Amino acid sequence: MPVTENMILDALRAVRDPERDGDIVSLGMVTGVVIRDGNVGFAIEVEPERGARLEPLRKAAERAVEALPDVMSVTAVLTAEAKPPGGARRAAPVAAPAQAAPAAGKSAIAPGVRAIVAVASGKGGVGKSTVAVNLAVALRATGATVGIVDADVYGPDIPMMLGTRGRPGMFENRIIPVEAHGIKMMSIGLLVQEKEALVWRGPMIHSFIQQMLRDVMWGALDYLVFDMPPGTGDAQLSLSQILPLSGVVMVTTPQDVALLDVRKALGMFQRLNVPILGVVENMSGFVCPHCGERTAIFGDAGGNRISEEYGVPLLARIPLEPDTRIAGDQGTPITLQRPEGAQAHAFGDLARAVERRLEELGPLSSLPTIR
Repeated sequence: MPVTENMILDALRAVRDPERDGDIVSLGMVTGVVIRDGNVGFAIEVEPERGARLEPLRKAAERAVEALPDVMSVTAVLTAEAKPPGGARRAAPVAAPAQAAPAAGKSAIAPGVRAIVAVASGKGGVGKSTVAVNLAVALRATGATVGIVDADVYGPDIPMMLGTRGRPGMFENRIIPVEAHGIKMMSIGLLVQEKEALVWRGPMIHSFIQQMLRDVMWGALDYLVFDMPPGTGDAQLSLSQILPLSGVVMVTTPQDVALLDVRKALGMFQRLNVPILGVVENMSGFVCPHCGERTAIFGDAGGNRISEEYGVPLLARIPLEPDTRIAGDQGTPITLQRPEGAQAHAFGDLARAVERRLEELGPLSSLPTIR
């Protein structure tokens, strides 16, 4: 019999809050239950000041649900609601244990990962996920070991783009990532139904990303690519503080509207002291396959303007091709499907440019902080 939400809630009624008189279900602490093919996820809402000391409660909740028949994996996250003066409630991240600054290019919370690279954008619709997937594939083609995290929880497209709907496994209470085209991958899209929308606050994303580093068996990786949510909201702030980022790749199209938003995103990452690896100009002109004429459908040289304005490299200009969309829909990225094509060459140039920039910038001296 497939596991149901009622079965999960019944199991969680055995988990009691050690500081309050009641179980976590009766106290209204359990929210956001999602179920997909035996993979279960849910959030536990606690006060911010109690977050750090309630980690044993989170683990007890996971164990209670794991004991149910037909449950393959469980991911519980701690999230919080804080009350500022005046009584209005606002989302606030759960306190996390202090982390040491990364050394020798290694993350303190992902010690086997040499470099964590975020792929971000100021707005949606610029092809950020396509760039993230093909960058990961191009880095893998250099002989590097690569993983990718689909941190865009509101639009988790990476499983489709990599052609996998496999379920992550479990070993010794840790998650084994799914592998596709030689790349290790984790996504909330592997745990929820395709038509199911996630209504998550920033702190829930904050906790989910921590678990993607802490509870997933990534092993030794040269690069871990994070496909970030678009925009400059609470999720981006939380992610930039959680992750010891080696650098961020900003994706834009050449048009002025996209440039307006990418400026905001660049400003945000600069405030957070996150190194900017450079800019990718995506959908950079369309070459007619019949006559060879190039048309700047979304404008021209926008990436160059941003590069000069912010003093960061233009890492690559990716041409617009229908085959890229087809390849993403089919689950074989264009870099693999047409390795001799113009797009594959552009993504190869991007991978080499990212490698050079990481060597130039060197390891981070401290985790990013808001000034």
